[in-house]
Amino acid sequence: MKEKNLSPSYKMALGGIFSALAVVSMLISYIIPTATYACPALAGVMLIPLVIEVGKGWALCSYAAVALLSFLIVADKEMALCFTAFFGFYPILKAVLEERLSKYLCWAVKIASFSACMIAVFFISILVLGIPRDSFTIFGVYLPWAFLALGIVIFVVYDIALTRVIRAYVGVWRDKIFKRLK
Repeated sequence: MKEKNLSPSYKMALGGIFSALAVVSMLISYIIPTATYACPALAGVMLIPLVIEVGKGWALCSYAAVALLSFLIVADKEMALCFTAFFGFYPILKAVLEERLSKYLCWAVKIASFSACMIAVFFISILVLGIPRDSFTIFGVYLPWAFLALGIVIFVVYDIALTRVIRAYVGVWRDKIFKRLK
């Protein structure tokens, strides 16, 4: 679909649908309480069709709406913070970076962005949300840097998986989803 052929009301409706799916993804945490990082990652994936179909600006508005709703209705504020601080805007950032940067510079910026956001989440979690520092301790050893290193490895896997999901969406799901809406 070409962005110029879509009416603003269609874009808004599509934004509402995928924003609702993202909020539902965040609410899965009520069923699976240990999904603090998986739910925000899944909610971010729900914004991919918006980036592709209606553009980054509309996707950014949906991201803001989901972030606000997450803080209002999701019990796990650390999870809402993870969505807001990284996973929600990452599909938009990924699209921008991959359009403009070379492969290696793109990876460097992605990893630096992830690291900066997760460090910010760490400090906001402790200083604002009151999450105890003990939650980053295993067998008496304080391990936030080890968690960040592991997080970077998991992030790289997430990015590769996200690329495959985008390819599958464009190659297979897109036509099946939108042929009914024409």
